[in-house]
Amino acid sequence: MMRLLLRRTLLAIALLAAAGAAQAYAQETVLVTTRVIYPGETVTTDALEEVPLRRQLRNPAAFARAWEQIDGKVARRTLLPGRLIGLSAVRDAYLVETGKPVQVRFVQGVLEISVAGVPLQAGAAGDLVKVRNIDSGVVFTGTVMGDGSIRVSES
Repeated sequence: MMRLLLRRTLLAIALLAAAGAAQAYAQETVLVTTRVIYPGETVTTDALEEVPLRRQLRNPAAFARAWEQIDGKVARRTLLPGRLIGLSAVRDAYLVETGKPVQVRFVQGVLEISVAGVPLQAGAAGDLVKVRNIDSGVVFTGTVMGDGSIRVSES
């Protein structure tokens, strides 16, 4: 008799905990698209909506939950309406494009050398890209800066 009462009590506690967890998930929100977004297209807030989370996610950090995480990013693959948006499905917009001339800077202390270069790869801020010096034809690697220039460090 005592075991049966203990089992029922534990079952009731487990059900209450599960109901509380379900309510917590229902209060959380995620972002979904309202229309199809194709690869290479920029994601804007007018193509997004916030919806309540209906089920627990195994890895909630892998999906877009805040507007800042996704606004202005570029789709890597097709994003379908009403589906969760994985953070791996979007990337930062490129600041330098392949074949478009950019300014390349080498800075060490008070010494600054600036030349024109052509990126051989597209890149976003912080990406390492290969660049060809327009004058000499030498190929080297540099880091894309936030202003769209490329910074070369000594090696």
